[in-house]
Amino acid sequence: MEHKLTFAGPVGAGKTTAIESISDIEVVRTDAGATDDTLLRKARTTVAMDYGMLNLEGGVKLHLYGTPGQERFSFMWDILAQGSIGLVLLVDNCREDPLADLELYLDSFNSFVQKNAVVVGVTRMDIEGRPGLNAYHSKLAEMGLNLPVLEMDARERSDIKALLLVLMSILDPTLKR
Repeated sequence: MEHKLTFAGPVGAGKTTAIESISDIEVVRTDAGATDDTLLRKARTTVAMDYGMLNLEGGVKLHLYGTPGQERFSFMWDILAQGSIGLVLLVDNCREDPLADLELYLDSFNSFVQKNAVVVGVTRMDIEGRPGLNAYHSKLAEMGLNLPVLEMDARERSDIKALLLVLMSILDPTLKR
């Protein structure tokens, strides 16, 4: 059995890093040199997708697709979300307005969010503690959504695993952690 998950979020939120942290195969990356405001954050950025795979018990394969973070590549967001059973939305707490980023991505994936499982991972809270997780929950409530929000480090396999376990428990509440 094979399933697909999509990772989305703004530039620098940790999508590529998260997929690399959890993937059982070498991640396929489509990086290119940054040429716009992205260059202020990092030298290279995803322009099409990242791809990794996680092998689960019983021969189940979880295909992991990371979207580009730049809005100019948003046409890829819908393409990569097709056939996905869930969305991992990563938000960088160090960005100028991470709550606006949260809203932008949830609005962009609105039709997907209404029908599928979604979990929010907030990265870089160790560098910038505000807004706190309560602010994210308040923003989600304002949007009429009740989604799990976890603080996480995209470099830590255990953090990505926890995020995926929460997502999987939404998909199948009978799963044991």
